[in-house]
Amino acid sequence: MLQIDHLYKNYGKFQAVRDLTLHIPQGDLFGFVGPNGAGKTTTIRMVCGLMLPSAGNIRINGVDALTHRKDIKKQIGYVPDFFGVYDNLKVKEYMDFYGSMYRMHSREIEKISDDLLELVNLSDKKEVFVDTLSRGMKQRLCVARALIHNPALLVLDEPNSGLDPRARVEMKELLLNLRSMGKTIVISSHILSELSEMCNSIGIMDHGNLVAAGRIEDVMEHVFGNNQLIITLEEGREMALRIVSEYAGVKINTAGEHEIRLTHRLTKQEIAKMIGVMIEHDVVVTGFHKQEGDLETLFMRVTEGDAGTEGDAGTEGDAGTGGDAGTGSNNIVGSSPAAGNNAAWKGEEENAVKSHS
Repeated sequence: MLQIDHLYKNYGKFQAVRDLTLHIPQGDLFGFVGPNGAGKTTTIRMVCGLMLPSAGNIRINGVDALTHRKDIKKQIGYVPDFFGVYDNLKVKEYMDFYGSMYRMHSREIEKISDDLLELVNLSDKKEVFVDTLSRGMKQRLCVARALIHNPALLVLDEPNSGLDPRARVEMKELLLNLRSMGKTIVISSHILSELSEMCNSIGIMDHGNLVAAGRIEDVMEHVFGNNQLIITLEEGREMALRIVSEYAGVKINTAGEHEIRLTHRLTKQEIAKMIGVMIEHDVVVTGFHKQEGDLETLFMRVTEGDAGTEGDAGTEGDAGTGGDAGTGSNNIVGSSPAAGNNAAWKGEEENAVKSHS
């Protein structure tokens, strides 16, 4: 659906995005995460046609997004991290205005607007002035506006920024609903716990490089593996450690008074036998389980806890330097040389929409 190949964004000698290659299949809800200044917003703006890359290719639904820029914008619905509303416009008028930007007929706009406002739970706000809505309502209205032309790809940059807990829940439910309808969605966010509940695939950027990408479970398994075991016990610690040390391919990571963490190459049967031997030797085992990773731990592991300072994606202060990206939807990535420069083009959301009119 969205295919990015060897994408670069340079500002002189500074590389905001370096050799990024990524494939997002149709119907995925893809979470784009990374430290401040990693290059996420820069990448999103290049995908949405608001900024030209220095090198590389972007294809949406098989169409080259760089050579067919005007046409491809009809395939994209974009929800920026910060957006303005028009004073003295009611919600219905706001939707009518954007529908007219896409040369839609008034009857078509009315029908689609009603459906979308119902989808985002704003049907009762049609006659309310937009600038009086809460931030959460404005954000959902912005999603409805981004969907008015039925785009193939919906891109949201930090949609939960500044929202209260209830508004975040409402946004999450909305995106899950859109995913169930088959929409392909790319969402950038710092709220990792919410991404893990919504997304089925992720990409992690660090210093301009895509360091991990793919299905969440595949990336988790690649980084953490299936060989982390936690054994909890009430007593018999020394005997348990002695028994563990007799097994080849087992490494003791930590050994607390009531918990032992292992890295191993044992089968399930061998683990069960080891626990049985402990019990036979009067070790009081209270439980054992495979160590599960989470998105926060994964994020810290692959970025090594590094964070920068993030400027706006349209400026020269956005990201850093580093390695490269892999292809496909489940890759851990390596390194590659830099590419050349083209002129940067900067635009705003309304400019992109007005190009259709």
